[in-house]
Amino acid sequence: MLILGLILLILGFLLSIPILWTIGIVLLVVGAVLFLLGSTGRAIGGRRHWF
Repeated sequence: MLILGLILLILGFLLSIPILWTIGIVLLVVGAVLFLLGSTGRAIGGRRHWF
């Protein structure tokens, strides 16, 4: 999710498409939160890993 968010962020910036920029930011934030929750080592929402 982090990689997809980064790709959309770059494409939105290069192609001047605001919706891709916005979706990229949202995916980066969600991916970062899931990464932090997964790295705690505890099961979050019934899942131990988010990948």
